[in-house]
Amino acid sequence: MTNQYGADHHNPPVTDEERAEIRRLHAEGHGRNEISRRTGRSLRTISVQAERMGLTFDRTMTAVATEARVIDGRARRAAILAGLYEVAEAELDYLRQGGQYALVEVSSGKAVRFNADRLPAQDRRALITGISTAMTAAARLESMEGDPGITGAASLLMNLSDAFRLAAGPPEDDTGEG
Repeated sequence: MTNQYGADHHNPPVTDEERAEIRRLHAEGHGRNEISRRTGRSLRTISVQAERMGLTFDRTMTAVATEARVIDGRARRAAILAGLYEVAEAELDYLRQGGQYALVEVSSGKAVRFNADRLPAQDRRALITGISTAMTAAARLESMEGDPGITGAASLLMNLSDAFRLAAGPPEDDTGEG
């Protein structure tokens, strides 16, 4: 049950001296959180008292902090995006490499190392799937920025991703059993 000043049975009512202190701190430009900290009253109590006194808080700092978080988020997405492109490029470079692939198989519980001119079909598919996944994630991440020009780039990346899957072709039977 609250009284006319917004106090409940758990908190003592706000005194006239406290209201004067809230008004003074507000006039000095302190925000709701700082006034709460200095007076030892809850944020809700400060908000209720300020509203009753006709005091409002400057939202400029909140807007600045929000904009900073947005900018930080963009920077983080850009770093992740660069990493996704690096993964896709590295996997594609490995897939395109000519010559010998150093491979390992487990036979009778032991690792057997050998070289092959071509990756087994399942390994090629796994690489292409990894490239496709990285490109799809990159396209989605780029579209989060809301840049109208990104839609075309995202579409292009999605088409490339589909092309990689097609390039893998149908699964090959590496077992030699038909």
